[in-house]
Amino acid sequence: MIFITARFDVRPEYADRWPEITADFTAATRAEPGCLSFDWSRSVETPTEYVLVETFRDEEAGAAHVGSAHFKAAQQTLPPHLSATPRIVNTTLSQDGWSLLGEMAVEDEA
Repeated sequence: MIFITARFDVRPEYADRWPEITADFTAATRAEPGCLSFDWSRSVETPTEYVLVETFRDEEAGAAHVGSAHFKAAQQTLPPHLSATPRIVNTTLSQDGWSLLGEMAVEDEA
C-alpha cells in the first residue's frame, strides 16, 4: 500500500473554500480503482493548513493517479490558491489498509 500525507498551506482568502476548490479533484481521485482513501483535514491550530491523507493499493495505482487527467488539472488549478509548496511524506507499507490502534481499544465497539 502507498501511504501519502501532504500539508497544504492555503492562502487565507481561500482557506474556508478549500473543500469546494478541491471537490472535483477529490471526487475524481476517490473514484480511481486503486484509491483506498483520500481524506482532507483542516488544522485546528493553523486554519490555513490542510492535511491530505491518501492511500493507494500499490505503486501501479499511485502512478495511475499521478498520470491522471484530474491530477494534471490539479497541478494547474490548485497552486494559485496556495501560499507555499505542499510538503509530503510518501512511503510504501506492507499492509492493505488501516490497522486498529490497540492501545486505545474501545471495549463496547460494535
